[in-house]
Amino acid sequence: MSSAAPNEPVLLRRNEGRVAILTLNRPHAMNALSGELIDALQAEFDRLAKDEEIRCVVIEAKGRAFSAGHDLREVRSSDDYGFHHDLVTRCSAMMMSIRRLPQPVIAKVHAIATAAGCQLVAACDLAVASTDSKFATPGVNIGLFCGTPSVPLGRNVGAKRALDMLFTGEPIDAATALRDGLVSRVVPADELDKATMDLAQTIASKSPLVLAQGKELFHKHMEMELEQAYAYATNYMAGGLMREDAKLGIDAFVNKKGLPDWKGR
Repeated sequence: MSSAAPNEPVLLRRNEGRVAILTLNRPHAMNALSGELIDALQAEFDRLAKDEEIRCVVIEAKGRAFSAGHDLREVRSSDDYGFHHDLVTRCSAMMMSIRRLPQPVIAKVHAIATAAGCQLVAACDLAVASTDSKFATPGVNIGLFCGTPSVPLGRNVGAKRALDMLFTGEPIDAATALRDGLVSRVVPADELDKATMDLAQTIASKSPLVLAQGKELFHKHMEMELEQAYAYATNYMAGGLMREDAKLGIDAFVNKKGLPDWKGR
């Protein structure tokens, strides 16, 4: 596929209703996460965090790869520790911003997602992958353990499966990624666009308050011990039942009505 023109932005955004679609636009570099692309993603996440009209976010990519990870040419352009620390710090902050967004974030994955590209998939709340996609953390093959990608990867697939990928650098296919929990859905390549947007639009039809609170609740309780998690979720449920959106939704269900006009409170 053709490369993006030199003057094109490295990240594109369009909105389809209440869904924001962010497109990685470095096809000539297999959408490697350069410092410029990391910063562009961070800027969009900062804007989305304040955007009350958007209820779901999709991250997709142009070209023959979802993302091949960090831009190794950029990485080798300096031997300065401060340069490398700053680059990885910005990347980690960007990944954390996905978790902190009030909107659910879906990765739409085709072809390959490797190293920090695999990390980006793991950092998203959901991931829809084409049947021909592959995932890997191959840093070990070039003398560098995929340290930061290991953080969300281990939390997605568990220690032994993550370490299998991290120690060998070998790719896994979409079916294995689905089985292990790295992605949430796998569809034929020609159905990837529709399946992802159908999922995003379904999520976007829900109460924005419930989405935001539910996302925060889930990620917090997953880091807690079981008893603490139940106590935290119990408090949420009791308070949630008092909110107007829950009352509207329950009344609509009981009375067999359509989706209510969510009030966000």
